[in-house]
Amino acid sequence: MHQEGILGVLGGMGPQATNTFYQRIIDRTQAESDQEHLRVLIWSDAKIPDRTAGILGTPDQAEAVYQHLLADAKLLERAGCTVLAIPCNTSHYFADRLQGELHIPLIHMIRETVSAIRAMGKTTVGILATDGTVQTGIYQRECAARGIEAVAPPADVQKLVMSIIYDEIKRGEKGSREKFAAIDRWLRASGCDAAILGCTELSV
Repeated sequence: MHQEGILGVLGGMGPQATNTFYQRIIDRTQAESDQEHLRVLIWSDAKIPDRTAGILGTPDQAEAVYQHLLADAKLLERAGCTVLAIPCNTSHYFADRLQGELHIPLIHMIRETVSAIRAMGKTTVGILATDGTVQTGIYQRECAARGIEAVAPPADVQKLVMSIIYDEIKRGEKGSREKFAAIDRWLRASGCDAAILGCTELSV
């Protein structure tokens, strides 16, 4: 009997972003019955320490985040998952290191995103993400490798992005249209022909 693969989703960063990710998988799967959908195992571990705080904190704090992610990834691997997705941009700071410890492929969300932007013919993109994602430069590096200019927001716009993520979405609120309108104005003024919602909270 042909055994199809199982997608492991390491989520909980945050829970609402994980929910949105799974809904998008369902919406984009061509299926006319339950049996035609993908087999997905979701581990929504909301107890993983904050990724931005970990990365921008001490080496011990960063290591604590990594070890928690690794334990969760190995849990999904042992459970029989054949491929892994992590719907959290900031945690991809650790992606290559995690891949080195796993026997199953980890879908690298940052590289997949930049590949899609390249395929669309875009040349200048704004990075809308957490302070951790912006300051580690994970999107900027991948964009540069593909000949795409990545523009990070100035401090006042970055504060708006972080406020939407932490003060609104992570608290179960809706994202503020007013704040997003100000961010949109900055993107247009900066000559961006695309923007990366580089935090899964923003895609909510």
